[in-house]
Amino acid sequence: MTQITARLPDDIVSSLDAAAARLRRSRADVVRQAVEYYLDDFEDISRGIEVLQDPADPVLDWEKVKHDLLRLD
Repeated sequence: MTQITARLPDDIVSSLDAAAARLRRSRADVVRQAVEYYLDDFEDISRGIEVLQDPADPVLDWEKVKHDLLRLD
């Protein structure tokens, strides 16, 4: 396992310590889990952006979609 160092503002460290105490985990465990969650979310968001930027994907007209969904006349 690789060790890294990061500088964090005092208020974030205080929140980190509070969370670690409440979870009965070490700072390192909380930071590790937070980074894992962040990277999972980042991967999902990146994939979503790629899909949204696909020029082959048709752009739908909201009024037509609304009309079709609600069957408005």
